[in-house]
This record gives sequence, structure tokens and C-alpha cells, in this order.
Amino acid sequence: MQRLRVSAKSRLGEKLAYIHRHWDGLQTFLDDGRVEIDSNSVENLIRPIALNRKNALFAGHDEGGCTWGRIASLIETAKINNVEPFAYLKATLEAIAGLHQQSRISELLPWNFAAKV
Repeated sequence: MQRLRVSAKSRLGEKLAYIHRHWDGLQTFLDDGRVEIDSNSVENLIRPIALNRKNALFAGHDEGGCTWGRIASLIETAKINNVEPFAYLKATLEAIAGLHQQSRISELLPWNFAAKV
């Protein structure tokens, strides 16, 4: 109850109120051994995706930036799934050019491609 001794409008008061509101969630890792105490591993995993997305801002044109963002996301997702990006993009583009059925598009996703390698 030390939280009540600090002004709720101060920075410390705001942080203590946040902890109080999310207390059950903050303790989840104590009850479930599969849950990590922090999100560092996930943040490290997605950092390259975010950096690539920011780099797309300098593509020179909005559509170019959007296209680069999509391609960069595919490349980074392939890496995360232990798939060699060039091989993945080559096989995927060949499948699309070969009139791969749109209803089976999920087969072309990087995590499904990894199962074929």
C-alpha cells in the first residue's frame, strides 16, 4: 500500500498505478514456467523487421516504400523460420508465375516453406 503514499500524478505514482493495474499479468511467469520474465528474446527477434520497415521510408516514393516493406517482411520472416531468403523468394515467385492457386496461398508462407526444405 505504499502506492497510496505517493501522488498519483507524479511519475512514480503513474508507474506504481501501472504495476497495480497489471499485477496479475506481471506475475504470470511465476505460475507458468514457459513464460519468460521479459520480452527481450521476442524484441531481438523482431528488431530486424522494424529496422527494415524504417529503411523503407527512404525508398523515394510511397508505393516503393510499401513494396519494400512487404519484401523486407518476407525476407525477415524467412530468416526467423530458418529459410534461406533468396531460395524462398525464388521458389515463391516461380510458384506465383506458375499460376499457384490463390486458395492455397498459405502454402507459400515462409513457415510452410521451411517444412519442404
